[in-house]
Amino acid sequence: MMKRLPRRSLSPSLPALALLSIALPALACTLLTGCSSDGDGDPVREVVLYCAHDQVHAEPLVREFERKTGIKVRAEYDIEAHKTVGLVRRIREEQGRPRCDVFWNNEVAHTVSLASDGLLAAYDSPSAADIPAQFRDPERRWTGFGARARVFIVNTDRLGDRAAPDGMWDLVDPAWKADCGMARPLTGTTLTHVAALYTVLGEERTREYLDGLRANEVHLTSGNATLMRQVRESNFTWGWTDTDDYWVAKSDPNGYAVDAVFPDGGPDGVGTLLIPNTVAILANAPHPDEARALVDYLLTAEFEAKLADSRSAQIPVHESLKGRPHVLPLDGVKWMEVDYAEVGAVIDERFEELKEMFLD
Repeated sequence: MMKRLPRRSLSPSLPALALLSIALPALACTLLTGCSSDGDGDPVREVVLYCAHDQVHAEPLVREFERKTGIKVRAEYDIEAHKTVGLVRRIREEQGRPRCDVFWNNEVAHTVSLASDGLLAAYDSPSAADIPAQFRDPERRWTGFGARARVFIVNTDRLGDRAAPDGMWDLVDPAWKADCGMARPLTGTTLTHVAALYTVLGEERTREYLDGLRANEVHLTSGNATLMRQVRESNFTWGWTDTDDYWVAKSDPNGYAVDAVFPDGGPDGVGTLLIPNTVAILANAPHPDEARALVDYLLTAEFEAKLADSRSAQIPVHESLKGRPHVLPLDGVKWMEVDYAEVGAVIDERFEELKEMFLD
């Protein structure tokens, strides 16, 4: 006769219940809020940052935020060839289920476009109270800081006794045929620059300029940093770049023979374009509290001063930093009068046109 085995209880034991009471909240935290935990099981606050500013300049300052706040930053940086456009594309693709909390863009036009399409949340950071209105969205969906200027980098050795270029139309002057360059205007600040020219010069004059660039065999590079390296290595004499890339070459220990020209300063010139970095919180950001903390940090005058003192030599926009000594020769620069919102409104349309013109 077979012995009946004792029936096992289907109810969890007390130790099992205790383990579940610990594991389930941690699992819920991970699945619902995206937080992680440290070695002691305590939740770790974190924020996801998409950053188009050069990683070499941005990352040390981001790590400083982590040390000061205890908030972990999961940063994803753009690459030179896809500057800004790659991260903007990701934000659009992820809009149904955003991963990103904060977008630190290295320009303004695409940020305006994202705001217009409802992808950015309004946030009026107290750190931005000292930033002029021209660098702030009226609805507070983005704020500008740490600007760069669009300048010519000139190889003074190769230039020799010739007069340096001083205006944008020098790129279409036959005297400089095949001896000057610019980044292909499909990404980053070069795309923003050309879109700004459409708003300032109008359709006809801008198309004349762009057609002239091709006719004059202007060298087209993959980005501003590449353009800078081509000029400093004397592959051609000069070209458009940003002040941060110029200053990297100028301050290099190798002692490159380069100088900067802030173009179009004469009475008939349109002036030098100033392009701020921008920061924004994504609509439906997974970590809104941490996102606001990061934005508050990025928009402080202290942070902007550190950007100015770094090798990227950003130009401060905080009123409290006006008159502060800067490594760039900013005195007397004639700035282009541009409506950033207007530029952002046309950036996508202009991108499609420029692809037809500048993609071989």
